[in-house]
Amino acid sequence: MIESAVLWLLKVLAAPAVGLSSVFIISFVSATLVPLGSEPAVFAVVKANHEMFWPAILVATLGNTLGGAVDYFIGYRAKVAFAKERETVWFKWLARFGPKAMLLSWVPAVGDPLCTLGGWLHLPFWPSIGYMAIGKFGRYLTMTSVLLYVPDGFWKQLGQMLA
Repeated sequence: MIESAVLWLLKVLAAPAVGLSSVFIISFVSATLVPLGSEPAVFAVVKANHEMFWPAILVATLGNTLGGAVDYFIGYRAKVAFAKERETVWFKWLARFGPKAMLLSWVPAVGDPLCTLGGWLHLPFWPSIGYMAIGKFGRYLTMTSVLLYVPDGFWKQLGQMLA
């Protein structure tokens, strides 16, 4: 049942008419603690229409930053759950660097929990969001730019191998 729901959602989000909204939703969800990558969605929209490069990058950055803000608020309210973890290296490191540590929110597997811990530590909200946005924008800009330089023949061969 869950598998069919996920397949339905992916089919709906793959429709060309919902390109940027798909990018936003996927970017938002992937920034929460749900393991999902948003770079393929951004790349697909840009590859289909090169004029959508900047809009797709900005929409993905916005969605991913808002997802990071959700992580921040989860952490902000989760003091009891993390109380015994207070003395770990991560907390000390975050307390030392403050909101600037949110520049690393783009790092896969580390960035989303980092946003949650930032909220738990009650780091200043707007500076944290600003640094999150800078880090996430850099990731989308770099990943999409690099993927666009890969020859089309590679993507066709990869698609044939996976089909």
